[in-house]
Amino acid sequence: MIPILLLALLGQAVAPRQPAATIVAEPAALFIAACDANGDGRTTRAELTACVARTFADADPGHAGSIGYIGYSDWALKWLGDRNALPSPYGVDSDNDNRITLSELQAQFATLFDRFDLDKDGATTRAELITIRSAAVPQAGDGGKRRGRR
Repeated sequence: MIPILLLALLGQAVAPRQPAATIVAEPAALFIAACDANGDGRTTRAELTACVARTFADADPGHAGSIGYIGYSDWALKWLGDRNALPSPYGVDSDNDNRITLSELQAQFATLFDRFDLDKDGATTRAELITIRSAAVPQAGDGGKRRGRR
């Protein structure tokens, strides 16, 4: 009985873990990359503006000119991958009227575009849209502690 328990515990202790990500992309960066309309690997400001307008129209089927926070949450789920992905509706809603207009969403993505366009050439590349982490990322369940060294 004890050997079986010991084998089970050893099996858990040596189970391989997925390595920590060293390259990540923010949901907004993935959206900007997806707005590359001509497939040249670069997203221009004009491509982004048109893409935001197209996706906003999808979220505003009644053409009311604005969407509420729930509508924005639906938009974020579809286009950013999660209802809680950044930018949050509170950051986008610049006039705090609990409604998000196309111009507010485009202004938010223009700000993000400026941040990602590292060489300021008016287009973002995949290399500009990713973040490379240089430090090890704690693995789930290890409390941030490295194993094997004491």
